[in-house]
Amino acid sequence: MRRKSDLPSKLCAACGRPFVWRKKWARDWSSVRYCSTRCRSTKGSEKTLGVTR
Repeated sequence: MRRKSDLPSKLCAACGRPFVWRKKWARDWSSVRYCSTRCRSTKGSEKTLGVTR
């Protein structure tokens, strides 16, 4: 069993938060860019438009 701190991590392209490797991403970890489906659907549009909440 591995500790969560031992798993590889990346920064989300949309929100900028760090997220860690998941088993379901094992085949295509190199192509994973977003931490969730919500971030994937927005794809950083708020950041690029300069909208602040």
